[in-house]
Amino acid sequence: MKRLVLLFCAVTSAAQADHELDGRDLEAGRSLYDENCAACHGADLEGQPDWRTPDENGVLPAPPHDATGHTWHHDNTLLFDYTKLGGKAALATRGVEDFNSGMPAFGEVISDDAIWDILAYIQSTWPTRQKTAQASRNRPH
Repeated sequence: MKRLVLLFCAVTSAAQADHELDGRDLEAGRSLYDENCAACHGADLEGQPDWRTPDENGVLPAPPHDATGHTWHHDNTLLFDYTKLGGKAALATRGVEDFNSGMPAFGEVISDDAIWDILAYIQSTWPTRQKTAQASRNRPH
């Protein structure tokens, strides 16, 4: 019985922590992704070639957003901030001052709700393992 209660609590916490992505418009998210993200992150979320190797300026190519990348390693708030504020500013809010990110800010181009739709679309493409792992990184609200 104790196992059942612990499992229920873990599943409930992950679902509550992931609520920003619940009920989002996945079709709109896909369309917005195609319009704003696919040029760098790939039409199939595959990222740019050699995405783990920085260029001559120390900037990493755009990573994949599919299960082969590291997007699912990050919590919803960081993914949202990274998209809205741009990589450098989003990381600076978390105390990382010396990361040279190529990710521009989209806060003036895409509404907050539209950013959440894009993130929900990206998450919807992941296998269960990655969805579960990513949900566990979100704080309960």
